[in-house]
Amino acid sequence: MTRPSQLEQRLRLFDATTLVVGSMIGSGIFLALPIMAREAPSPGVLLALWIFGGIFTLLGANCCAELAAMLPKAGGQYAFIREAFGDFWAFLFGWTQFLIIQTGTNAVVAIAFAKYLGSLVPGLGEKVVLATIPLGDSYPALQERLPAGLGCIEINSAQLVGCAVIALLTAVNVRGVREGVWVQNLFTVLKAAALAALIIAGLHHGMKSPQFFPPATSISPEKALGVGLLAGMAVALSKVLFAYDAWYTVTFVAEEVRQSKRTLPQALLLGTVVVTVLYVLANLAYLAVLPVDQIAAVEDDRVAEAVGKALFGNLGATLVILAVLVSTFGCLNGMILSGARVSYAMAREGLFLRGCANLHPRTGTPATALVYQGIVSIGLTFTGSYSTLLTYITFASVFFTGLMVAAVYRLRFKRPDLPRPYRCLGYPLTPALFLAICFAFLIYVIQGELLPSGIGLLLILSGVPFYAIWRKRAKSV
Repeated sequence: MTRPSQLEQRLRLFDATTLVVGSMIGSGIFLALPIMAREAPSPGVLLALWIFGGIFTLLGANCCAELAAMLPKAGGQYAFIREAFGDFWAFLFGWTQFLIIQTGTNAVVAIAFAKYLGSLVPGLGEKVVLATIPLGDSYPALQERLPAGLGCIEINSAQLVGCAVIALLTAVNVRGVREGVWVQNLFTVLKAAALAALIIAGLHHGMKSPQFFPPATSISPEKALGVGLLAGMAVALSKVLFAYDAWYTVTFVAEEVRQSKRTLPQALLLGTVVVTVLYVLANLAYLAVLPVDQIAAVEDDRVAEAVGKALFGNLGATLVILAVLVSTFGCLNGMILSGARVSYAMAREGLFLRGCANLHPRTGTPATALVYQGIVSIGLTFTGSYSTLLTYITFASVFFTGLMVAAVYRLRFKRPDLPRPYRCLGYPLTPALFLAICFAFLIYVIQGELLPSGIGLLLILSGVPFYAIWRKRAKSV
């Protein structure tokens, strides 16, 4: 059977938009707020961070829309960085995407799915440890300094469930892009409807309360100016940005989008607006139902479940759990579907494992790239805590998203001849504002979580020797 030579254009505007929305709405909106509340315990500040994250994401989507319409190629962000800054930086992005950003996100969302499933099925969850493999026994002082998950490897039932879900959805997407998109469309509609219902119920409950919303802030001016607070807010913001992350994944499947030069900008902007509205209202609903100190103490960070229980008792908690399962399942599907296209684009140019450039002879999907992505994602389910993995992922993701936005400037000067069906609104101010926020975030999150951020940086730099190897191999062919 002859292998197809290129990806087929099968995705419409609705498909592309649900890929944006479905990939963004995953576990973060249901789990991030308690983690944030422990870093910045002020309702007003927490809500402001979600609004800020939405504005930040919209700025990025606005810049990305110009690049996507101009260069609708498989790999999206990889193609933009390569055109603007060359193979080296593009490879580091693709390498980090494969090593931690995409695969780590897959692992986090799969674990979140398993954590909520454990609420319904006894015997499943992170607390059900099946085996413990200690590391660094010869260096106990070092082991004590390592973050959770690096001192030892714990195998629990939640991780096994997460592995099974990753394997299942990888198989679905190997089977065909239409199958993957069908799952994506269905679960995106279901999760958006469920989140909207929770928002309506929470806000209605809050309006009946004599104090609909707690005071905006209880932080003194002296503390508000402190570096420690800013670092804590940056750590809290990293959880927000993780929840908003993946808005750009639709660009990874650009070659499979019909009328991509028009459809991609529309999907990016529409999808990010929808998610921003849902996220801000959802967190407002959480804060309208539960005080911030209770949110910070929620077991396993399952704030949506706690809110559902406060509203409707055990039935409400069960319904919320089902909604989260739908959400995380759909999100994981979107991430798996789109993420493998980056490895495919790299391999097609000789800068990654050669097999990843092959398309399945019957389905036309990058099957090998999907399988390799699934293997790494499964491996990452056994490392790190939920919160620590978020910092690794978000640090690397913000760094490369900033590099992508810088490509707007670079290509305006380097390739003014390229047609731009969509031009970044507010240029040159909007890209500059986005980049300034990226820089400030990276500085303060390093201060707040030095070791995880350092590991995130090392993961990026670990691609340097592999780039040299693949570059030499590509030149010799």
